[in-house]
Amino acid sequence: MRNVGYKRTLIARLGTALGFACGVLGLLAGLTHHTWKLGTEGWFEGGILLTLIAMFVLLDGMFAFQKDRMAPRSLDD
Repeated sequence: MRNVGYKRTLIARLGTALGFACGVLGLLAGLTHHTWKLGTEGWFEGGILLTLIAMFVLLDGMFAFQKDRMAPRSLDD
């Protein structure tokens, strides 16, 4: 079996973790009234955007994996 979609899944999981960390940093900055260069909204919205992109990459990896499983195999594989 070929390793199709595994790299995308790993990248998506890392992106989701980074997006979650950015969102938590933005939330904590807002709750403690810290002023950062990007601001509270910037960190929080950046985390949301990064998480959404990671979710689309995860779906793309899932579809690539499913497509590879349904592809006919040759006798050489």
